[in-house]
Order: sequence, then C-alpha cells, then structure tokens
Amino acid sequence: MRSMWAGAIAFGLVNVPVKLYAAASSHDVPLHQVHDADGGRIRYQRRCEVCGEVVAYEHIDRAYEADGKRVVLTEEELEALPAEAAHEIQVLQFVPSEQIDPLTLGAAYYLEPDKKAAKPYLLLRSTLEQTARTAVVKYALRQRTRLGVLRVRGDLMVLQSLLWADEVREPEFAGKAPTAAVTEAEQAMANLLVAQLSEDFDPAAYVDDYQVQLKELVEARLAADEGVIVAGPAPSSTAEEGGEVIDLMAALRASLERKRGGADKGAADAGGANKVV
Repeated sequence: MRSMWAGAIAFGLVNVPVKLYAAASSHDVPLHQVHDADGGRIRYQRRCEVCGEVVAYEHIDRAYEADGKRVVLTEEELEALPAEAAHEIQVLQFVPSEQIDPLTLGAAYYLEPDKKAAKPYLLLRSTLEQTARTAVVKYALRQRTRLGVLRVRGDLMVLQSLLWADEVREPEFAGKAPTAAVTEAEQAMANLLVAQLSEDFDPAAYVDDYQVQLKELVEARLAADEGVIVAGPAPSSTAEEGGEVIDLMAALRASLERKRGGADKGAADAGGANKVV
C-alpha cells in the first residue's frame, strides 16, 4: 500500500505523527468510451467557451458564480488558505460512539503511526476502546477542510470522513412517515423470517456477480486476441516523514491543566459578567 498523506494527530498537546492509507479500493472493471464505428478512444477536451481554445490544466483556475457575477480564485490563493496547508488531524472532542449516525460516515483511511510515535498512538487507540468513545476531528485533505472521526479497528485507528451538519438532507417527500395498520400475526411472521435468516455477518460470503462476469468477458476477448492491455506508470508516493514526539506524560498533564485553566477562566469571566457594579 502507498501512503497518500502524512501529518499528525493533535491530541491536546500530544502530537502523533501518522501516515494515511485508503482503506478501500474499487473492484470495478475500468471501461472507456470508444467510437462504435472504428473503436477510437473518446476523449474530452477542456475548451474555453470564450476563445474556443483547448486549455492546458495548469492554466485553469476555479471560480464561484452568484447573481451573474463570477469570482475567479487562483491555485496560489487557494493553497494559501490555512486549511489547505495544514497536515494535522485535530481532535475536537470525544463523544459516545453510538451518537455517530452511520448516515454521516464517508470514506475511511487507515492511520499508520510513525516509528517514533508508537506509544502515544497505542495510548490513544486503547483510550478510545476502553472508554467506548469516538474522537471527532477536523483535517484537510485534497484541498478541502473536512470533519471526521477516529475510531478503532483491530490494532489500528481509522480516520473516517463525516458529513457536515448542513450536508445531511431531510427527507422531504410524500410518505416519509408511512402510516398503516400491522397485525400481530403479520409482525410475528416477519419476526420469524428474520430469525431464520439471522447469523453472523461474513462480508467475504458476498460477491459482486456483475463484476465477476464482466472480468470473465474481458478475459475471454483478450484470449481471443481481441483486446490490448496497456499498463500505466505506478503513482509516486508523496508521503512526508513525521516529526519528533514530545514527552507523553508531560504533554498529557499540560493538556489537562490547560483544559482546567480554560474552565476556570470561563467561570471567572461569567462571574465578572454577572457582577453588579
């Protein structure tokens, strides 16, 4: 596996250098569009609608349009934003794991600790496991600031993206709260059916039949010398090495003291605000 990102988990004042690996990959057979008359590959061009020229990718900026106005943002401006440059997974809070709605979960990534960060990594992993908590985090990936969660999977921690609150749509359609009378006999029969089909989940027991048959079709055509396989160059790794890890106990103690200090200051501020002069 190739790491796709290198940074650190910011856990109070503890810094845990990690590398990010995609936890899933598509098994779909890649298909291209071709001309049915001669088999020529169909390719898309980035053509400017003003001058009509085909534009190279390095000359393409991004823009936002609203009310007939267009704001053009250059790559330099976007890369200068703090979130774009950050390589930090910032822990915001720890919440009960059951409070994370599965609907909001997205892409998952394995987190591998730097060799120097094994102990704080294991401490955070075991803490999540023993407290039955999930860490809510903020991080930047692929030019976007993202919300996510850290959770335990086996011996590793997994970073999983989380939808922002305003990205979750409410069900605005007729029948979203169906009403019907279910008889006791119908419910009992449905419960019996569920009981008969109940067993431990084994993901390996399920196969994507369509992709299996598609691969067999492609292989048969290749065996008949009716196709060509062209292998592209392997992508290069852009992972960066992690930095030094500060003293673990000192960082944990300082984090707790800073948290207590913030709470005391908040109480003092509140007292001052309520004081009658």
